[in-house]
Amino acid sequence: MDVTPQVDGQSVITFLQVALCQKLVLRFRRGAPEKWPRRRVVDAIRYITDNGAKWRALPADFGIPWRTVFGYFARWAKADVLKRILDQLRRRLRLRRRRCPWPVRVIVDSQSVKGAETVSNATRG
Repeated sequence: MDVTPQVDGQSVITFLQVALCQKLVLRFRRGAPEKWPRRRVVDAIRYITDNGAKWRALPADFGIPWRTVFGYFARWAKADVLKRILDQLRRRLRLRRRRCPWPVRVIVDSQSVKGAETVSNATRG
């Protein structure tokens, strides 16, 4: 089981997760050099989502204004970057557990199967 490291009591993402995130959000870098490290921004977003806190309740320990963190979150969510990050992390976890990389869902309605034209009368319920 993968244990997430702790820094100052805060859960932080692993270096593998950081590399994946940076690759997916790199195209959103614009203009001047970034003032806030991406890793800290992602940690702050994870803190809010893990704890269900309001954006304004972001602890000062992160050292990043909540509006900045929310700005990153809003841009990445609008561009489906967060969905792609989640999909990639899920895929890697499923591969590590030797499962199909993409979740598969199948719904079978037993009444429809029993009454289908292709089912013989002897096996119909």
